[in-house]
Amino acid sequence: MKVSNGLIEKGVVVGNVYDKYGARNLLVRSIMAGFSRNLEAMVSQASPDTIHDVGCGEGYWVLKWIHEGCAARGTDFSSQVIQIAQSNAVEREISPSVFETRNIFDLAPIQDRADLVVCCEVLEHLEHPADALRILATIVDRYLILSVPREPVWRILNLLRGKYVTEMGNTPGHIQHWSKKGFMDLVAGYFQIVDVRTPLPWTMLLCRPLC
Repeated sequence: MKVSNGLIEKGVVVGNVYDKYGARNLLVRSIMAGFSRNLEAMVSQASPDTIHDVGCGEGYWVLKWIHEGCAARGTDFSSQVIQIAQSNAVEREISPSVFETRNIFDLAPIQDRADLVVCCEVLEHLEHPADALRILATIVDRYLILSVPREPVWRILNLLRGKYVTEMGNTPGHIQHWSKKGFMDLVAGYFQIVDVRTPLPWTMLLCRPLC
């Protein structure tokens, strides 16, 4: 699967710096297995007919869900990463139209609603994450899954593996930093939290609309 390999668009690192789902490193594989296992459990709990992956990157999860028979689509603000996602779709004989360049702040209820909206590894990149949550609340029919890095565990693990030392372990592009409680407190103002999981080193929430 093609990944962005650290492409920068509008000053932001887009997509995945490396293919973390296909990594050979045993530690990375173990960490990603934990993320995948918990995300898949939440998707199963939501039991959606339609999924909208907001901030889909190169399309790994959208393509997986389509392969499993779900009507899934993905959007991302980066035209470069969407082009990669579309190429990945074509390689799997899936229509590239399932991917579209859209900014999270431009999503609209009529065209972007889905039973399940997934927004993983996005909010930590945004200057105004609360505004993004307000937008997401307008397109969620039944469930929303969110995940963000759990701090300070995320940065500690980066330092332990010798990454981003001069940035004190902060991954490039991460401008928001939440503990588990801090993230739950933010999200609770916009959604009802129905499940909380902590696959190392993330906080992952399954939510329902407040109304």
